[in-house]
This record gives sequence, C-alpha cells and structure tokens, in this order.
Amino acid sequence: MSEKSQRPKIILEPDQRKQLVNIQRRLLLRSGLTLGAVSMLTGCNLQDGDEVDKVLWAMSRWNDRVQGWLFGGQKLAQTYRADQITTPFRFNAYYPEYNVPEIDIPNYRLEVSGLVQKKVSWTLEQLQRLPQESQITRLICIEGWSAIGQWKGVPLKTFLQYVGADLTAKYVGFKCDDRYYSSIDMATALHPQTILALDFGGKPLPPDFGYPLRLRMPTKLGFKNAKHIGAIFVTNTNPGGYWEDQGYNWFSGI
Repeated sequence: MSEKSQRPKIILEPDQRKQLVNIQRRLLLRSGLTLGAVSMLTGCNLQDGDEVDKVLWAMSRWNDRVQGWLFGGQKLAQTYRADQITTPFRFNAYYPEYNVPEIDIPNYRLEVSGLVQKKVSWTLEQLQRLPQESQITRLICIEGWSAIGQWKGVPLKTFLQYVGADLTAKYVGFKCDDRYYSSIDMATALHPQTILALDFGGKPLPPDFGYPLRLRMPTKLGFKNAKHIGAIFVTNTNPGGYWEDQGYNWFSGI
C-alpha cells in the first residue's frame, strides 16, 4: 500500500469547507470559466456533487500541466527594497496562532529519504553551516492578501546536491512538525529563489513563521511554502499536500 493511500482522510470543518468552495469559485473565474459553463460542459447540475468534483479535479490537473509547461526554471520573481518590507508580517497557517508547535530545538533533526544517496539526518547547526542566500520577496496568499518579507537560508538546490538527490526525479515532498505536508515539482525545487529558510528579518526564524526551517518560494502561492519542516524526501510519485488533497491546485504557481 502506498504512503498516500495510508493517510487518514482529513475532515474539514464547516468554515473550512466554505472557504475551499469560495477559493474554487475564484480559481474558476480567474481561468475564464463560470460555474454555469462547468455544468454545461459536464451535462450535470450543481446539485450533482460527485460530478462537479470530478470536473474540478480534472480542471485542476489540467492547470497543473499547463503551469508546469509555462514555468520558467530560471525566471526570477520580483525582489524588493528593505524599506518596502511589510511590518508587521502576517501570520498564516491552517490553525490559530496559539497552536504554533513547540519544537525541541536541541534535539531537532531534519530527516532525508527517498531518491537520495545520503539518507542521514541533519542538525540545525549543520544546516546553518551550508551556503546561504538572502532575498526580499512577496508572499502571496490564496486568500487574497500579500506581504513582503526578508528571508535567508540554504538554496534547496544546494541541499539536494549535498544529499545526492536524483535531480531528474519528479517531486520533492515535505513533512512538517505541525502535521502539515506538501510537495513541489523538481523544477521549482531547483529554482534559484527556492530556499530552505532559517532566518527572517535578519534574525533566526521565529515560531510564528516556521522555525526552525521552512520552505520559501516566491514563485508559488503561500500555502505551498511549508513551515516547521521535519522531513524532506525525493520521489517520482506525487505526494500531494494537506490542502492540495482537498482541492487546492497542486502546482499553484504565481
């Protein structure tokens, strides 16, 4: 049985289901399709939940393929000046701020697995000794807001090279210590602005923004930027994601 099939099904609260429906509608409108057009294409009405779900999933998979084809592996997202940084930076997670996880930093280990040569765990100190780069970029949330922040960390490409990852594999997945999980395509993983962030605003990454390690990608929507990362794996099987498995577009490029 695959890892994905073993995952327990996530049950959405009523407010989360309402939010997801609203997001799906916005994505449809951005794509130039209305809900009425969807029902005409499928020959069903909006009461037929299963049929509509099939159409939405089919559209999402098509969007993934198109975005993958269009993605520029070396095209950089816009960067900003220090005086343009958003203060205060906004907290964002699938849980309230008071539920930010407590991480045992002295015993923290980043697990590495999958299609890599060196399946050994990394301490925070070892990660901090790797080459790092800084960026001031905009995080764009699918809910409609954005914020500019300063991030510093290890380029994911550099890390993957250190662990001997198969760079021809399709996906890189992330498991997080707040029970979140997500995944990205290899082209995005190798993008020069995709980093494993250790610092925010010139200081060690604070708890609210994903300490001790988070993914930072200005080429993806905010929910793809996994926080509190505890494990990284390389695979040819799409690992999905917390929100992606519930209907969010998987590629979610900007």
